[in-house]
Amino acid sequence: MSTFLKDLLELPFLQNALLAGVLCSMATGVVGTYVVLRRITYIAAAISHCILGGLGAARYFSIVWGWTWLKPVHGAIFTALASALIIGLVSMRAKEREDTVISALWAVGMAIGILFIFKTPGYNEDLMSYLFGNILMVSQQDLYLIGVLDLFLISLSMVFYKQVLAVCFDEEFARTRGVWVEFYYLLILCLTALTVVLTVSVVGIIMVIALISLPVAISARFFDRVWKIMVCSIVLGMIFTSGGLALSYTPNLPSGAVTILLAGLTYILTILYFSFRRQK
Repeated sequence: MSTFLKDLLELPFLQNALLAGVLCSMATGVVGTYVVLRRITYIAAAISHCILGGLGAARYFSIVWGWTWLKPVHGAIFTALASALIIGLVSMRAKEREDTVISALWAVGMAIGILFIFKTPGYNEDLMSYLFGNILMVSQQDLYLIGVLDLFLISLSMVFYKQVLAVCFDEEFARTRGVWVEFYYLLILCLTALTVVLTVSVVGIIMVIALISLPVAISARFFDRVWKIMVCSIVLGMIFTSGGLALSYTPNLPSGAVTILLAGLTYILTILYFSFRRQK
């Protein structure tokens, strides 16, 4: 730990990593609350795996076609938003079961990504970091993008706070009160998609859903007011990402995996605490 604190004062890449975790925690705390309340964590998981297609495609066109301006994160944003809109529109308009649409997009997105990665010359090291997370590779440019997306996400969430909350708790009641339920449901999905893109840079595609849902699940055990759950989730997210980074630094472990283990352990301890308290 002392090595981490010493290097944190001297190494810019470590400072970038810490700041990235803090910024992502703000988005996951706010949007993750909506995701858990609306019970659409499975949709967030599907979106996180769909973006592999966008990552692979962006990398392929960048190297093979010479589109050097196209970065993997651009493909991730496009694919995440597209998959969110497809899931929402098909389930609402075509009256398809959401689980069927989600399963199809999950499989197709992953397949497209694997094909593009396979056809791209060279070793796609940066794509591997998206799969498993590598917060130490976050650059200054990435931080600017994360910051802009973060500001956009939180601003929209706050502006439409009451409407989104109504749709999360009682869709039929919200409709009777004149709330445009379809629009706000799609908004929730798009906010979720952008949050997934942000979180992927910290913990990777495989564990992204845990960082979105676990802090909220823990916070909901202690608070019943939504805004309190959001604030607590943001703080917990910052603790988990910073703690995961610090604990993984000296032994050279994957920071994303350590972050999720820390969050998972805290969640288990929280459940045990409330179980013992009820028995007394």
